[in-house]
Amino acid sequence: MKFKIAVLFLIFGLLLGCSEPKVDASSDEAMKSSIAKVRESLPEVKRPEFDQAIQLMAFSQINMKDLFTSGAAGVGNFEGKMRDVINGKTGNQIIAEANQIKIEREKKQKEQALQEIIELEEKKKLSIAALEQLKQFEVLRSRFYKRKKDFMGDQPIIDLTVKNNTSHAVSRAYFEGTIASPGRSVPWHQDTFNYSISGGLEPLEEGSWSLAPNMFSDWGKVEAPSDAIFTVTVTRIDGADGNPLYSTDQFGEREERRLAELKEKYGIQQ
Repeated sequence: MKFKIAVLFLIFGLLLGCSEPKVDASSDEAMKSSIAKVRESLPEVKRPEFDQAIQLMAFSQINMKDLFTSGAAGVGNFEGKMRDVINGKTGNQIIAEANQIKIEREKKQKEQALQEIIELEEKKKLSIAALEQLKQFEVLRSRFYKRKKDFMGDQPIIDLTVKNNTSHAVSRAYFEGTIASPGRSVPWHQDTFNYSISGGLEPLEEGSWSLAPNMFSDWGKVEAPSDAIFTVTVTRIDGADGNPLYSTDQFGEREERRLAELKEKYGIQQ
């Protein structure tokens, strides 16, 4: 008896489902009219979800490559695909299919995010290791001042003395310079610069240079008080072949923020 009742309920449910209005995408007019009827047949609380589902299913068919390479044909192909995915479906079926698209999309996004986290973590490890190696390229002395030049203004000067304690010859060195006063959290100026070393710098050799940044650059605009101190950090050195030996450029503040955001979003402990 219970089995017969269950069968009757199933049949009733199927018949009820069949009575739901469906989208007719045979023409633009029919599609527009039938979508309105399908929407009207849904409980009012479900209608915003249906609107979002229609948009999601439509946008899920967009292939930007086809649109740009095929012109009008690509647009027509997109419209045809959009009609196919909603044609003959009820409102509840469209909502259910859109939810499935969301699930698949979120799954793919998570997979991509986890892969990005792995890549960023690896870059962070390499950057930390590089930082230790870069300490071997030692800045012995750093000074910043301005020299009177002519009526056009003062020439900014960076004086550096470095020692190459690495086991490699260095052809170019990259630096970050900071001009700051003791007790102040915000520096007067912070910027990067680099120097191509004529003849290179062999292991255990020292080099002293007087660099002259463009007087119209930000270095030329610095107005720091007399108590300001100029500190220089090495961020990269290139070998004799011109390729980077060690570099912290691949993992900076932007990458650090990105890594923290992804970990927080997906509940991964720092």
